[in-house]
Amino acid sequence: MTGTPPSLTRAEARERTRVLHVRSYDIELDLTRGDEVAGSRTSVSFLGLAPGSSTFIEITARRLVSAVLNGVALPETAWDGHRLELAGLGVDNTLVVEAEVEYAQTGDGLYRTVDPEDGETYVGAYIGVANAQLVFACFDQPDLKAEIATRVLAPVGWTVVGNGRVLAGGADSGRWELAPTPRVSPYLFALFAGPLHAVHSEHRGVPMALYARRALAPHLDREAAEILGLAAAAYDRYAELFEEPYPFDKYDQVFVPGLNWGALEQVGCILFRDEYVFTSQVTDEQRLERANTIAHEMAHMWFGDLMTLHWWDDIWLNESFAEYMGARVVDEATGFAGSWEQFGGTRKPWGYAADDRPSTHPVAPDEADVVDTERALENFDGISYAKGAAALRQLVAWLGDDAFLAGVNDLIRERRFATATLDDLLDALARRSGRDVRGWADLWLRTTGHDTIRVERTGSEVAVTHPGVRPHLVVAGVYDRDPSDPTRLVLRDEVPVRLEPGREREPLVVDGAGPAAVIVCQHDLTFASVRFDDATETALRTGLSSVSSPRARVVVWTAWRDQVRHAEMSPYDYLARVGRHLGADAEPIVVDAVLEFALGVVTARYLDDVSRPDGAALVRQVCRASLARAERDASASLALVAVRGLVGAAGEEQADELLAWLSGAVPGGVPLDDELRWRVVVRLASLGVLPAAAIDEQLTASPTQESALHAITARAARPDAETKAQAWEVMTGTGESPASTSAVRAAASGFWVPGQAALLQQYVPRFLPAVEQVAQTRGAWVSGALVDSGFPWHVVDVDLLHAAEAVAADPAQSSTVRRQIGDAAYDYRLALTSRTRWSVGGGSASVPA
Repeated sequence: MTGTPPSLTRAEARERTRVLHVRSYDIELDLTRGDEVAGSRTSVSFLGLAPGSSTFIEITARRLVSAVLNGVALPETAWDGHRLELAGLGVDNTLVVEAEVEYAQTGDGLYRTVDPEDGETYVGAYIGVANAQLVFACFDQPDLKAEIATRVLAPVGWTVVGNGRVLAGGADSGRWELAPTPRVSPYLFALFAGPLHAVHSEHRGVPMALYARRALAPHLDREAAEILGLAAAAYDRYAELFEEPYPFDKYDQVFVPGLNWGALEQVGCILFRDEYVFTSQVTDEQRLERANTIAHEMAHMWFGDLMTLHWWDDIWLNESFAEYMGARVVDEATGFAGSWEQFGGTRKPWGYAADDRPSTHPVAPDEADVVDTERALENFDGISYAKGAAALRQLVAWLGDDAFLAGVNDLIRERRFATATLDDLLDALARRSGRDVRGWADLWLRTTGHDTIRVERTGSEVAVTHPGVRPHLVVAGVYDRDPSDPTRLVLRDEVPVRLEPGREREPLVVDGAGPAAVIVCQHDLTFASVRFDDATETALRTGLSSVSSPRARVVVWTAWRDQVRHAEMSPYDYLARVGRHLGADAEPIVVDAVLEFALGVVTARYLDDVSRPDGAALVRQVCRASLARAERDASASLALVAVRGLVGAAGEEQADELLAWLSGAVPGGVPLDDELRWRVVVRLASLGVLPAAAIDEQLTASPTQESALHAITARAARPDAETKAQAWEVMTGTGESPASTSAVRAAASGFWVPGQAALLQQYVPRFLPAVEQVAQTRGAWVSGALVDSGFPWHVVDVDLLHAAEAVAADPAQSSTVRRQIGDAAYDYRLALTSRTRWSVGGGSASVPA
């Protein structure tokens, strides 16, 4: 096995930048050498800026065949398995490296998979942060940009797609030559190959194409019009927002299996998880998520590809911008409604949770905090994406859209095909706005944590309080009770509120009598926790579902979510509010987000074994009310959300009902397609109703790649010692052939089932050591999948908490393990705190230190 590449330090990267300038890579890949390795030959042309100096190039491979620098073969001792030492550099240098690189199942580097549905083979290069070296020899850091030309030898009949247009060759010969890119970073290299199905189009002179596995052909054809329409709409809006034209020679969207990231913004060839080619009915939220991802990745063509971060401390310059621009463009330029509601209901809570944890970091951290690529990968989180995007949205509100876009366009023009930093952006914005943008950035981007904005009343006076350190521009919604129905709330006015540091109390000036409720941050323009006064809480407890603005309802649900996470609100109170209001909500995006938290977090983690069935029963009640609402409104999306919720909340008493669904008797007219069928199968398996043979029969009936993963989850969920042992092997890589990251995630997501405590008891003390071992042998993505999907939440006891916190504090552990386990331990402590404070008996004992 090749092993995980060593982390590149910033000091090493800075030294390489001092001694060389890369001109070009000429890459040749041979995909015809079997199922273990590919041939990789790279010719690198670079200038030595300090003649006679030494440096290294990365190539992580199974075997180095040869390395020749300026006509001289390098000794075998120059390569340590990952880095190739280069001594005595000249002014004009040519390095030729030949190697055999491995196919890996971790989702990093070259990924090879065989589709179980039709037996076809596919190969993809999945590169992010510092994994280009797993495919070809390169100076693997973002600021060393170069032209990249690609040639590929593939099996005859395959299609090869990459960064540039096809210049020569094709499927008949198996030889492909792609046009060289402009100057780009190595991590933006793209390749996907196999018997692909394609849909070709063109927009404003730019070739656009969609590619996917052949088995997905009918589904891609069905979805193509929507996907291409979204890309065209986003392209047109970016053409209005950005002065710089689209910078590459084509725009491919490639849907690939086994991708760890949701998508990768490779130059001219975006890679998406192929789950985005929907094979079954999906909700409005899922379609909107895909739309946002499409717009997000297109934004990267400017923020990330044309203009690239100089080092990984400026991840936010890529991801926060793309997150903000994606949501904005979908909202402004497509027919999809609810982009900002989705951002507030699903993305921002991800950011708030990340910002609460001990591992929080500034949106734009100091360079000393991102010392190497290992730390960089950890920071692709809710802060760099959601919090950063929310900060940019607030910056636009504070600065004005015209000044913001003018500064951004200046930056793009000045740094095209080069790199940029936070200072570059701040300079550009300050010049265009005349505002103290650096002062704003110091408060918003250079600090951790987030402010809390409160509504307070003193007599008849209503005020917004803000003891935090950041300026905020928000809009407060002022509500009265409906005279004809006091449980309902009607909007009286929307009042802009400017909150400044040092001014903790801002009176809210409203006409007329004191309002029944004040929903501060009604438009969700900032990033802050929200707390309501007692009168507003009382009014919202009975009247939230009558608030007409979905975005305002999302703000309230997010505030309540934050309160229940931090044990300020009883989980029973939260679920009671869900029971009162969610069934009356007509917006599937709102219902979907709240149901996911109510069932997946509150019921599953914050309720004990005694209370959990009551929580699940309430969720079922809400889902049936939502189903009735969906039938009245003819909302297929809301019906699907409700039916999925019924499956997830089903107990043993509902097993017969679910079994009937497998025969097609699904309520609400929801079709029993593959996705829903597998949800039912997994739930029935966890309840002990379906034997292993029945799962096998379901897989035989639909032997797709997606079904294979669902079957892994279903087997892992069964209350059976043998299948648990098999699932543990998949999760921990202890079998003969380590499973893919997707398979690890699938097994882990089904493994820990509440009510199976006796069966699972032996695995609890083995879990943390397993994570340590997996991180060491298989890397951060696999250990992350194991922790994110497979932490034993069903236990929630002090011993596991202390053990996890000890691992997180152990300096002998890698930074990755400390971060992954530490984040889980923090959330685990929140669950234990809530259980302790809000116990059924009303106890208030503190959580042990």
